[in-house]
Amino acid sequence: MAAVNPYLQVENLTKRVGDRVLFQSVSFGIAEGQRVGLIAKNGTGKSTLLHILSGKEQYDEGNIVFRNGLRVGYLEQTPVYPPDLTVMEACFWHGNSTTNLIREYEHCMQTPGNPGLQDLLDRMEHEKAWDYEGRAKQILSKLKIDDFQQRIGSLSGGQLKRVALANVLITEPDLLILDEPTNHLDLDMIEWLEDYLRRGNLSLLMVTHDRYFLDRVCSVILELDDETIYTYRGNYGYYLEKRQERIQVANAEVARANNLYRTELDWMRRMPCARGHKARYREESFYELEKIAKRRIQEQQVTLEVKSAYIGNKIFEADYISKSYGPDKVILRDFFYTFSRYEKMGIVGHNGTGKSTFIKILLGLVKPDSGKVVIGETVRFGYYSQEGLQFDEQMKVIDVVRNIADYIDLGGGRHLSAMQFLQHFMFSPKAQQNYVYKLSGGERRRLYLCTVLMQNPNFLILDEPTNDLDIVTLQILEEYLKNFKGCVIVVSHDRYFMDKVVDHMLVFRGQGNIQDFPGNYTQYREWEDERLKREREQEGQAKTKAKKAQGQVAASVHRNTCERRRLTFKERKEMEQLETEIAALEEEKKQIEEALCSGTLSVEELTRQSKRLPVLGEELDEKTMRWLELSEVEG
Repeated sequence: MAAVNPYLQVENLTKRVGDRVLFQSVSFGIAEGQRVGLIAKNGTGKSTLLHILSGKEQYDEGNIVFRNGLRVGYLEQTPVYPPDLTVMEACFWHGNSTTNLIREYEHCMQTPGNPGLQDLLDRMEHEKAWDYEGRAKQILSKLKIDDFQQRIGSLSGGQLKRVALANVLITEPDLLILDEPTNHLDLDMIEWLEDYLRRGNLSLLMVTHDRYFLDRVCSVILELDDETIYTYRGNYGYYLEKRQERIQVANAEVARANNLYRTELDWMRRMPCARGHKARYREESFYELEKIAKRRIQEQQVTLEVKSAYIGNKIFEADYISKSYGPDKVILRDFFYTFSRYEKMGIVGHNGTGKSTFIKILLGLVKPDSGKVVIGETVRFGYYSQEGLQFDEQMKVIDVVRNIADYIDLGGGRHLSAMQFLQHFMFSPKAQQNYVYKLSGGERRRLYLCTVLMQNPNFLILDEPTNDLDIVTLQILEEYLKNFKGCVIVVSHDRYFMDKVVDHMLVFRGQGNIQDFPGNYTQYREWEDERLKREREQEGQAKTKAKKAQGQVAASVHRNTCERRRLTFKERKEMEQLETEIAALEEEKKQIEEALCSGTLSVEELTRQSKRLPVLGEELDEKTMRWLELSEVEG
């Protein structure tokens, strides 16, 4: 990828870990204004490459050149801060150019004579250092971090990642390097970050599994595959199309090489030992051909065909359950729900609204304050949790699986050994002999998913399953869940994943307010945007009508003061008719509002009723206003 106005140029970069080559002689560049997404399977070196570019890790061969004076911001996948710092102190803790300049200025002001003050003032102005703290508070607030004096040690992993993200964005660097920036962000935060990164001439290199995020933010995709970098000049949708073309061309090349290889292999076997120069040249060409013929370009996939246990008609019933942590944090309030057979439910909501607590109540891990959960006798839960990733670091991958079962039932009389099963999860025979401590974060997540699915559950509960899983694994998991003969609950901030898997959603709005929406995430978001737009329009119309009504009432009072008159027969009839119509409209409005909150409407009916509601409001306002005018005359 040749960069026109290069911020970063990487040439012939090679990195090995022991005897394993992560990437070899890779070259690419990032130009001013380019937003680049990096895609690769787990364990192939994505985070390692970002570590190398940020200077945190060494490489074996090659050159990395940044433009002189380039300011680079780097978000690590797992950031670390001293635990005794406050949130605001953490924003000044990393030694970036702006915080160093602020410290330099403060030292100058404490030094007699203030040496070099004018130069510092000019530099402070140039780097926008005067409003650094204000920018920090603004971005932290967008990321739902409001207690600036809270100690870092008391933050959750997700809160800490958001503080680190804020720290990177505050300094407004020339080039942003982000490792999984959407992990631990709720949907509103992800959409805010999308808009932030698309603004202006921002330059970006990013690793993320969020495919909507990639599609909307990135203009170039880099794919790290088979120790090589492939470049696609387009968004994620363009990448999918062109990648398939690349694989088809490569497979055709391998097929042609295989045909020629068979001919050359026959020649090699018949050729006598004493060969001339031409024979030696042909022999060397044979070995090059052999390398191509033995390449395996076909997409290696996670094939999830695990048989699920039988599930009966009675699944579970949440019978008016309530849960709160003090008066200020209500999770559930008299929540009732009956789960249907083969239902696939998605759960969304802001962080802290109680999604994970709700899941733990269903599983019996947390007790409700009141109410009960009734579970069907045939239900066998498979629970993939955010905290469940716990392995013996000294165990081998194959032993982790064998501790659960030596053979896995695929249904239809088919079985797989533990070793064969792991190969379906992209753990090669060699990788299966690795110790757990050698696995990347994504490989551990993949192994954890494997241990959950192989136990033949018929009710899967997946709490943030997309964090740290690569896109290939996510695609196959989506297909598996769509065909899964059981029930599914997914808690996720991955919009693409939710759209592919769920058929309806619970929306946690906080303080026990839970809405059942009949549709996927995109349908919900479109409905929600329309609802918010309608509310804003109604507020504006209400203010306008209030002003108009005040003027009309004042004029009416003035007229009545000047000349009192009685209603005509026709006006009396109109007033009686208005009273009947207003009562009917109010009843219709009440019925629509109850239906919208019931969760029983189809998407089409929900849309139709949502459009009727504002029209109804306008009719009601108009008739009420006319009735008031007539009543003023009558009075």
